[in-house]
Amino acid sequence: QVQLVESGGGLAQAGGSLRLSCAASGWISSWNTMGWYRQAPGKQRELVAIITSRGSTNYADSVKGRFTISRDNAKNTVYLQMNTLKPEDTAVYYCNYRNTFDSSDYWGQGTQVTVSS
Repeated sequence: QVQLVESGGGLAQAGGSLRLSCAASGWISSWNTMGWYRQAPGKQRELVAIITSRGSTNYADSVKGRFTISRDNAKNTVYLQMNTLKPEDTAVYYCNYRNTFDSSDYWGQGTQVTVSS
């Protein structure tokens, strides 16, 4: 089992910045992918950014150049730095952990990000 605890999020103005953190605990595989997904009201959950334990990253086109994902493997923590926020970034952001060996998937409880225009 893996537990994910998210922090950060909240309210920001358009053009502003926020930083999300997600700490994983429990049985952590040395080979894993951690990342962020988001779900806006009435929409499906979508990928925002992911990062492997080796540091390879992948971003949604809508956030490229504005968001940066990073991780601290010693702390089993992933971060999402969100800059130049737009109202369309408003959503509940979910942290995800995936074990590369068995593809088991774990989710955080979600944190609300609201961007006002």
